[in-house]
Amino acid sequence: MNFQHVPVMLNEVAAFLAPQRGGTFVDCTLGGGGHVKALLQPSPANPKPSPLSQGERVFAFDQDVDAIEAAKRNLAQFNNITYIQDNFRNLKKHIKEPINGILFDLGVSSWQIDEPSRGFSLQKDGPLDMRMDKRQKLDAAAIINHYDPDDLAKIFFEFGEERFFRRIAKAIVSYRESHPIRTTFELKAIVEKATPGWRKRETLSRIFQSLRIAVNQELECLHTALEDAIDLLSPSGRIVVLSYHSLEDRIVKQTFKHAGQLKILTKKPVTATEEEVNLNPRAKSAKLRAAEKVG
Repeated sequence: MNFQHVPVMLNEVAAFLAPQRGGTFVDCTLGGGGHVKALLQPSPANPKPSPLSQGERVFAFDQDVDAIEAAKRNLAQFNNITYIQDNFRNLKKHIKEPINGILFDLGVSSWQIDEPSRGFSLQKDGPLDMRMDKRQKLDAAAIINHYDPDDLAKIFFEFGEERFFRRIAKAIVSYRESHPIRTTFELKAIVEKATPGWRKRETLSRIFQSLRIAVNQELECLHTALEDAIDLLSPSGRIVVLSYHSLEDRIVKQTFKHAGQLKILTKKPVTATEEEVNLNPRAKSAKLRAAEKVG
């Protein structure tokens, strides 16, 4: 399987994490292993061997078994990585030692978006799935076909901030009375028909985002994982979070702000350079926030 994912803001992540010898590093969203690889191996910008490549422990989480298998191939030369297929909300279940540095790169990987069978894409038809972890029972089809109108509307409003949330929920319920909705393009056609022309593209993105968040309980998991990560950080340990929409960024910002043990290193979120966005357009929406444990 050709799992491709372009990691965002590699240099900025490495600079903020600044790994030290004798510590433990955790990547909570492994993907194809791009960020871990950049931290482990020397580069032209940072020719010195990384402390992480000299025997320190690296824990790598991902819900998606395809991502883990791709990362194992990409990181085959390193023998200090422990791979964990689990949601990062279970961080404390697996990590019992102080953490020197921890990274969250939130959202969906490029491969997951581009792979039709996963059901995340607006551009390619596929099953209404959207599960990060394919072992999970709840998928997008179950929500679309079985949730009542009020619950659908709540998902579209709270997780998508969509202004036509009631109209779209009503259109979905009306359609499914005679035809189960099974594919992304079926759902796309219903949403487009219920949306004014000038809003179609934005509304589609919001509806798909809200469904993905609901299927994977992303915001609830993020709350839990951030609090646990801060608790596990050792003094001077650092946490870096890359978020891709306002709901995620708001949670990160508020969690950092109200955690008395943290010194915030980014007064404003760091964004990708124009050069990077030109090479990887999906980096445009990324916001990086970083903090350090004190006391």
